[in-house]
Amino acid sequence: MAKVVGVGGIFFKSPDPAALMAFYEKALGFPAADGCVTFPWAQVPKDGYTVWSPFQANTEYFQPSSASFMINLAVDDLVGALEQVRAAGGEVVGEIEQYDYGQFGWFLDPDGNKVELWQPA
Repeated sequence: MAKVVGVGGIFFKSPDPAALMAFYEKALGFPAADGCVTFPWAQVPKDGYTVWSPFQANTEYFQPSSASFMINLAVDDLVGALEQVRAAGGEVVGEIEQYDYGQFGWFLDPDGNKVELWQPA
């Protein structure tokens, strides 16, 4: 049986893809080229992983966004990343939360998508 070996991409619609990409370049240093960003698997931290998790349709976890998805990005400095997001015009929402497997913070991007930032433990 063929098996999935990882997430190959995240694709979504935006009313202004160029402006959204410019925000992510400024806020989080995305290395954009040709309208997309690639993150080579070799640069994932040792023991890193990607989570694929459907949520119940009535979840409030993605609020205040009305989007039916939330992207989680792994970062090396959560506090610094949230400061950069704020400086670039993003809206930081909620407070940083700490767990055994890392800490989390959230923001709304210019399209109103909620993005979760995760600094692994």
